Amino acid sequence: MSDWQDFLRQIATARSEVELRDRFIEDAGKFFMAKAWGFDRLGANLEVISADFRGLSQSFCDCYHQLGRQGDRISLIVIQEKTPIHNLSIQTQESWQRTDIYQKVFRPAGIENGMASVLVGNGNLVGGIYFLREQGLSPFADQDLLRIGTLSLHLSVRMAELRNAYSEKLNCLTMREREVAELVAKGLNNREIGDRIGISREGVKQSLKRMFRKLDVSARAEMVAILKI
Repeated sequence: MSDWQDFLRQIATARSEVELRDRFIEDAGKFFMAKAWGFDRLGANLEVISADFRGLSQSFCDCYHQLGRQGDRISLIVIQEKTPIHNLSIQTQESWQRTDIYQKVFRPAGIENGMASVLVGNGNLVGGIYFLREQGLSPFADQDLLRIGTLSLHLSVRMAELRNAYSEKLNCLTMREREVAELVAKGLNNREIGDRIGISREGVKQSLKRMFRKLDVSARAEMVAILKI
């Protein structure tokens, strides 16, 4: 069995979304000759609720977020069309190198080309993956799109399976924990939740820790996304 097929098998057998992301971050880059790569989870409004990445500096991330998604034509088209895209799919190398995102973000970091794809569940966007190649390497090509498309499909399928299992985990929460989860979804902080249900802020904090362990999540937004509340 090839390394690629073994990698896809590991994705298909991940026991949690955390493990799924860990396996992606650990090994995905080598199959795309990538300098950097990442896995974003999206909320209902397509906001990034968690981001895992490898090979990116903090300055790169700061510059990218300062420019904003609206400055990243690749991401915009990927989200709109729900299909894999690399930078030369939509423009020439010369026009790409004149873009703000190349001049202000990619070039200073030594990155020449990018490719991205979406993760879909129940007809909705639930995440995205991307790969970046450094200067001196050949641009991403159609064969890379085929491979990232295959990987996106495997990730999407496994995420859907895990989320269906997570919905069943709602039954493992106590009535008080479900109430806490609903208040978290409304945007209340720990003090406000405690005031609402009559427990201390520390009590809310400990409840959330237990809930995170039960649901195998690490953040409030991730819990809300999984429970669909």
